[in-house]
Amino acid sequence: MKKPENVDLYIAGSAMEARPIMEELREIIRSTVPEAEEGISWGVPYYKYYGELGGFDAAKNHVSFGFDAGTLEDKDREMLEKKGYKLGKMTLQIRFDQKVPAAAIKKILKTKAGINEAKKAMK
Repeated sequence: MKKPENVDLYIAGSAMEARPIMEELREIIRSTVPEAEEGISWGVPYYKYYGELGGFDAAKNHVSFGFDAGTLEDKDREMLEKKGYKLGKMTLQIRFDQKVPAAAIKKILKTKAGINEAKKAMK
């Protein structure tokens, strides 16, 4: 895929199976942190709110949701892994046959938004 100019074009140029997951992630981000700026960073949809917030990327068999290390508690990580999600240090993989874990993603976003707001207030 050539470098997309915006999130709409990124989603439209992605695999059909990935699109509903990315649309849901986009809606979760927009509804959880409505003030977040949407754009393309590192060639993928990425959101900023007083600094980095998170983003997503389509892969061959899944969509990755990227987030900041330290924004996912160990108990939430364990719960997601038990439900079959694959997690990296700063990524959550959502296979095309899995539901988007909306509650966990909202919690990650709220945590990161709060961290960013606190950093801004200290400046």
